[in-house]
Amino acid sequence: MKTIALFFLLQLSLFSAQLHWTNEYNKALEDAQREHKPIYLLIVSDTCKWCRKFENLIMQNKQIKERVNKEFVTVLLSRDTDVIPKGLKTSPVPRHYFLDERGDVLYSSLGYRKAKTFNSFMDYAQEEYYNERLKDENNETSTND
Repeated sequence: MKTIALFFLLQLSLFSAQLHWTNEYNKALEDAQREHKPIYLLIVSDTCKWCRKFENLIMQNKQIKERVNKEFVTVLLSRDTDVIPKGLKTSPVPRHYFLDERGDVLYSSLGYRKAKTFNSFMDYAQEEYYNERLKDENNETSTND
């Protein structure tokens, strides 16, 4: 009985520790609009060793995963198999895009990054996102006056 309970606890902890990736860009836009979150879009290649290194080391970091899941809608696209949204570059990879809920680029970068640098990217993208939202809200307020 203890073994079964331990098994379910282990499964639950593994499930909660997973990133919530989608490869459906339009769904991510809808989710971002509904949840009022920016989008983190990662473009990789199926044969890219730096992409695997980023995915296996940085994106498996517990703090990074928790932050990404909490603060962003996440999209993982392979330039080899997925349709890439118009206007986004696909080479070199890994390529990181932080987008607002309309799909406008807030910040972009490329390459493998360590956790501290990736966290600073997320900080910057969040700041840009909330500045854009404030600007939009102020424009709506002044238009309605």
